[in-house]
Formats: sequence, structure tokens, C-alpha cells
Amino acid sequence: MKLTKYFLAVLLVGALTSCGDDFLDKAPKDSINTSNFFATEADAIAAINGAYQPLQWPKLYNMRIWTTDIMAGNSIVGAGGGDDGRETQDMANFVTATDNPGVLDLWRGPWPGILRANLVLQKVPAMNINEDLKNRIIGEAKFLRAHYYFLLVRLFGDVPIYTEPQDINGDIRPARRPAADVYQLIIEDLTDAKDLLPRKEEYSGANIGRASKGAAAGMLAKVYLTLGQWQKTVDMANEVEALGYALNERYEQNFDPMQENSVESLFEVQYQGKTSFDFWGNDNQASWVSTFTGPRNANMVAGGYGWNQPTQEFVNAYEPGDARKEATVLYEGGPAFDGQEYRSSYSATGYNLRKFLVAKTVSPAYDTNPLNFPILRYADVLLMKAEALNELGRTEEAEEPLNKVRERANLAPVDNLSQGEFREKVLHERRMELAFEGHRWFDLIRVNDGQYGIDFLRSIGKTNASAKHLLFPIPQKERDTNPNLSQNTGY
Repeated sequence: MKLTKYFLAVLLVGALTSCGDDFLDKAPKDSINTSNFFATEADAIAAINGAYQPLQWPKLYNMRIWTTDIMAGNSIVGAGGGDDGRETQDMANFVTATDNPGVLDLWRGPWPGILRANLVLQKVPAMNINEDLKNRIIGEAKFLRAHYYFLLVRLFGDVPIYTEPQDINGDIRPARRPAADVYQLIIEDLTDAKDLLPRKEEYSGANIGRASKGAAAGMLAKVYLTLGQWQKTVDMANEVEALGYALNERYEQNFDPMQENSVESLFEVQYQGKTSFDFWGNDNQASWVSTFTGPRNANMVAGGYGWNQPTQEFVNAYEPGDARKEATVLYEGGPAFDGQEYRSSYSATGYNLRKFLVAKTVSPAYDTNPLNFPILRYADVLLMKAEALNELGRTEEAEEPLNKVRERANLAPVDNLSQGEFREKVLHERRMELAFEGHRWFDLIRVNDGQYGIDFLRSIGKTNASAKHLLFPIPQKERDTNPNLSQNTGY
């Protein structure tokens, strides 16, 4: 990635936008004097706010992350047919080329957040501001940098490592570093963040939704789960539990714009639904998900582009009586949405996504959806703990966290399973509980070094899937700019 002084200045203008109680209520400024910007508490808060903003962008959670469920076989693109979403169709059919625009988005999405976090970590420690605030901001920056790198390393493997802002005087064409080094940085950052950040309940007002101690512990649990470090996964899950998180009474509460940042939420992307900016641009403060996934030509929600249509195989995977089905999927004969009955003709598969739909009474226009996107929920932590305990040979003990999730879904508890049977059960539970939240792909590629994913994808007809597809190609545009970027095997 080519980083120059000009690029850095442009990012500063776009990144250091809001401050104080505004959190992510953006109000871009025309210019910033970068030589004396980091002078006040308001400057420091504005800087860390800028580091959150790439999470909101279409390159990450406003589109590309949730479309990984299409690759993972939970759904098809749907949309308008033909070439609509062609890049996602190619990714899902495992014919991805090095010029695929979706892959380019996923590569480029995290880097601005890493740069902005690095700016904070470079400047804020020396500032003469309140020490508690300083520590919180440093913790937020370390959490965010770790999360952006965690996305990159799982999607692309080896990647360059930046721990300070780069400019023309630095190494602007770095080579990729081994994934093990990236994970080491991620673990160090999250460990520091866990120590520096306040508990979730210590935030109030417009600061609700910032990274917290629980978010860092939960993300660290997921990192350890990915690396197969089972006892450390359990330890971090226990830390989250000790912080007082709990499951919402009903599954659908996790996707209700009136109940955001709930007791089950460890971390979510914040959206306001009110924006004077272009809906298609990075300054947008409205979620795309309801607009994109609402049934096409049905007038059920504002917008309704018909993306992310669940497959029959996915719907068949629900156990009888699973309460999550009607909260996740629109199907003919199922509960009405906002007073309107669903018809199977609205979709190529006969199903549409219900999970993130927002009624017109809440979002009256396509660009007014305020629903946050969940990155990490307590249900995920419980399932991580269950999986790790089982891998440690403590299968009977693993039943408790798994059954907590199943109980809310109105499903019978599991017991007397072998270790292998439990492994299949908990991976199935993760699929159904976290469907369309961007987790399934990462589960497929981590279990048994990705062979679990290859076997599953081939079992549902994705016969092109092979070991090379466990990582994306490094985009050719990036390699043209930086010839030191090597390519992943097979591309």
C-alpha cells in the first residue's frame, strides 16, 4: 500500500472529524493544521473517533463482511440478477481473480483504520490531558488496530505490519510479514486494551458503544479460538462472563434498533440513520443492510434490493422448533413482517433475510436505517467457550454454555455426546446462532486447518472450493503499486 505525506494529510482531514459527546456523529472539516492538532482533549477524542469510522464503511461491515455468508454457502447473492453483484458471485463460486473488486474492498477496508489508530498511538501518549481519558483512548486505539489486523490476517494471511503512521520518508513498499507476527501484535494490542479500557457500564450518553474491557476480552477469546489455543479461549470467555454479560431474553432483541448495545452486546458498529451525506459514500451514517437485504419488489422495507437470499440447504439446517428461524428468515407461511405477509416469489430461493430488516416506521427511506451491526455478542462467547472446553476433553462441562444458547432458541439441551459429536453440534450451533453476521466464513476456514470448510462447501455443491481459496488473492492493483507484496499460493 502506497502511503505518502499527501495521503496522510488527506486521511487526517477525513478522519479527525467529530469530538466530545458526538462520538461518530460526523461533521467533516475543510482543513486541519496537522502540526498542532493533538493539543487538547477534544483533539484526542476526535482522533480516536476517526479510527472507528472505517468499521461503518461498505468495504467492511456495511457490506463486504456480511456478504461473506454468501461465500460460506448460507445464501446466494440474489439481488437483481445478471451482473448485479458479479464480484460477490465470483467470490462465492470460487472463481475469484486478482482484479476482483470485492477482494480489493476487503483489502483496502482495514488500512485507514490502522493508520488512524497508529496516529492516536503515536500522538496521544505524550499529550497533557486527563490520564484516565488518555488511557481509555490508547486502549480504544489498540483494540481497533487489533480488530482491523484480525480481519486482514484471516482474509489474506501474511500482511504488512504498520505500528506507526507511514509517510514518504518511511518504508512505503513493505513486504508481507508472517501471519504469526500479525497474531502476536493482535494479542499484544488486545491484552493491553483489556487492561486500559473501562467496563461497558462505565460509558454513558453518546459514548455508549465504544470499545470496552469486555469487548477486548471477547475479541481475544476469538483470536485464541482461531489459533486453537483452547485454555486461553476458556480463560477469556470466563473474564467476559465475570463482567456481567448475559443473553437477551429473546434472540430477535439483538437486531432491534430500539435495543442496541444491550446486555448481550460486546461490540457493534454504530449507525445513526440520519445523514446529510451521500448514502453510497464513506461519510454515510446509515446502515445498508435492511436496504440491501429487504425483499425486492415487495415494498416491505425502504429500499429492498433483494441481496443475501438464504438457501434451501441453510433453512433445512434449522432443528424443528428453533425460534431463531422466524427471526432470521422470511418464508411463506411464516410470521408477517410489519403487517405484511411474505411470498416465496420475492426471492430466487423462496427465502429472504429477515434478521436485519427495519420497518418503515423506523426507517422511512432507503438511507435512514439506524440499526447497528453486531460484531461480537455474548452468545458467540458462550459458543467459543463450549467449543474450547470440548477440545480440551471436557465435553460434559462444555454442555452448559452450549445449552444456554440452545435454551433461548427453544431447543432441547444436549447431553451424553462424544467429543466428535459435540464438535459437530457446536459448529452447527454457531452457524445458526450467528447466521449472516459475518462469522461463518471464518469458522469454515479455521477448523481443521480449513479442511472442514472445504468439505462442507463441496458437500453443498461448491465443487470449485479448494485449499487455495482459504485465503483471498492479494489484489493486483496493490501489487502493481507495491512490487514487494508477494501473491498467495495458487493465484
